[in-house]
Amino acid sequence: MANKVPKIRFKGFTDDWEQRKLGEIADKVTKKNKDIVVNEVFTNSAEFGIISQSDFFDKEIANAENIGGYYIVEPNDFVYNPRISTTAPFGPIKRNKLERTGAMSPLYYVFRPHGIDLSYLEWYFQTTCWHAFMRLNGNSGARSDRFAITDKTFNEMPISTPQDIEEQGKIGTFLTDLDRLITLHQRRCEQTKELKKFMLQKMFPKKGEKNPEIRFPGFTDAWEQRKLGNVAKITMGQSPNSENYTENPSDYILVQGNADMKDGRVVPRVWTTQVTKTADKGDLILSVRAPVGDIGKTDYDVVLGRGVAAIKGNEFLFQSLGRMKKNGYWTKLSTGSTFESINSNDIKEAQILLPSLDEQQKIGTFFKQLDNTIALHQRKCEQLKELKKFMLQNMFPKKG
Repeated sequence: MANKVPKIRFKGFTDDWEQRKLGEIADKVTKKNKDIVVNEVFTNSAEFGIISQSDFFDKEIANAENIGGYYIVEPNDFVYNPRISTTAPFGPIKRNKLERTGAMSPLYYVFRPHGIDLSYLEWYFQTTCWHAFMRLNGNSGARSDRFAITDKTFNEMPISTPQDIEEQGKIGTFLTDLDRLITLHQRRCEQTKELKKFMLQKMFPKKGEKNPEIRFPGFTDAWEQRKLGNVAKITMGQSPNSENYTENPSDYILVQGNADMKDGRVVPRVWTTQVTKTADKGDLILSVRAPVGDIGKTDYDVVLGRGVAAIKGNEFLFQSLGRMKKNGYWTKLSTGSTFESINSNDIKEAQILLPSLDEQQKIGTFFKQLDNTIALHQRKCEQLKELKKFMLQNMFPKKG
């Protein structure tokens, strides 16, 4: 009977895949560190893979005198960690990509593959293809946080592989490149967030001052301290009756609090047929109940619940209010024994420093561009993660 093939294959490959046992393509590593020739201890993390124990735990866990019984793990060796978790229900199997040798606890199973593309095998263990075998042939044992399976049985694990090692390599390279692209966008996103954090500190005056450290050319006037209620229209929310709440997108969007906002934007979640207080498209939405001070924009006309207030303001004001939240301004004002909240007077009396409208415009535009760049990388990251998930499900044969 022909072996199954995946739904998605690279052009030019049509041969059936074969099924081989793990013990046929890998040897168990049994060499111990008895003369303490290796001092660095590795651990196998479901999230981070093979990592130095001191980096993972921020300290050495293993006693230097006891690591003589640890296995010596060479670069590109694979390690099975029987500790189970939400992300690794049968324990993670990871490849040593540190490009150096380390010592591994004998609680782990270390194996050295041969006759198979290492990158392909690495990605195979990122799929769920091998989970059914583990489920049928092992158990969680006496300890609920560890999976129990004998070495002999573990070596019987079937591994589906393309017969052509070139196809194996193409699959491994494709998924590795995709993963690097995700990491690249994550890194750029974090770098832009750090830049924004730095510029928010430098382009707004420090406490007790009226001039920022960094300004656009041509602006020298001191900023003015004003009450928020004197420079922006504020509308406090009023919740409709709960019997008027709906799940119908044709009704009015209801914003009740932080749960209706994500990444600084209103995300429709609940609708209502009753109109109480409203905000217009482009208004700023401020959370007035725990967590107090979260700020977002609305891209829709919305009905306001009593957990929020609407503020008519520009991009500069949006960034100013976000900065106030980060600096803990609202937390100092919030009251209530059951949960934190701020009232209309707190918002109207809030002190805010303002430059000229022209300078506000330039500052607002600058930070909006940073926010757009962050959102772009976040969106790209999510798209690539979805693609990776899809490809992991479809570039390997389904079981059963």
